[in-house]
Amino acid sequence: MTSDTDPVPAAPDTKDWTWVLERRCPECGFAAADVAVTEIAGTVRDLVPRWVSVLHRPDVRERPAPTVWSPLEYGAHVRDVLRIFGERVRLMTEQVDPHFDNWDQDATALAERYDRQDPAAVADELVDAAEVTAALFAGVGDDEWERAGLRSNGSQFTVRTLGQYFLHDLVHHLHDVRG
Repeated sequence: MTSDTDPVPAAPDTKDWTWVLERRCPECGFAAADVAVTEIAGTVRDLVPRWVSVLHRPDVRERPAPTVWSPLEYGAHVRDVLRIFGERVRLMTEQVDPHFDNWDQDATALAERYDRQDPAAVADELVDAAEVTAALFAGVGDDEWERAGLRSNGSQFTVRTLGQYFLHDLVHHLHDVRG
């Protein structure tokens, strides 16, 4: 059910999640450092059916609490994560030390009205974004995995660590929605 009123904003996530590159996430159990670069593209593709299933659940629009995103909102966020990280991989393989624009995920969720989006369309867009991003990771050359890029807060990533960090987002949010 959609509402004409603005959703209560989700509690902002102010954590610097880069620590997941060094240790297992105690919430979802994902160990980013254990992911080989040759597994990133395949892992993205393997997670897609689980996300599509989540986006087809009858309760897809229901928030578990007023300030916690619904499965639909998480799915729209993951679709956008796929798009943004695909673009970042492209930049890192085409430019020397690119800087990534800041992305405020919470502001995007409100501005784009994730809560009102069509779950089937989000599922289709997520599938498309996942394939593009997986193909970008699959196309990274052996000599490109250590190319660097900088997030707006100064965090430096290599293509390898960006891929590992990015996968944690996809897995962690499946955990959030019990997918």
